[in-house]
Amino acid sequence: MELKNYETVFILTPLLNETQMQETVEKFRQVLKENSADIIHEENWGLRKLAYPIQKKSTGFYHLIEFKAPGTIVDQLELAYRRDEKVVRFLTTALDKHAVAYNERRRNGEFKQAKKEEVKG
Repeated sequence: MELKNYETVFILTPLLNETQMQETVEKFRQVLKENSADIIHEENWGLRKLAYPIQKKSTGFYHLIEFKAPGTIVDQLELAYRRDEKVVRFLTTALDKHAVAYNERRRNGEFKQAKKEEVKG
């Protein structure tokens, strides 16, 4: 079975404390690991303002996970999101080769370096 690259972003309710947030993120990590996904990268974006209110909330905890897995995993992951009342929104996308290359460059700090050079120049 061919492995594809995916990126999933989910927003958790702002009513959670730090421990509850970490436990919820760990639960989704486990769903990925149980379905033989290889987690490549993870980012916690923290508490951010939402573009529009969702369930009368204007902020949420954003979390991104980039992973490589068989195509069947997306349904199982999104089912886990739907079953968890702490998840306000989620989005999982398949990454093409250009997106994978972009993410690698972003992780390596190439874009931050380019901005610093622009400022100096």
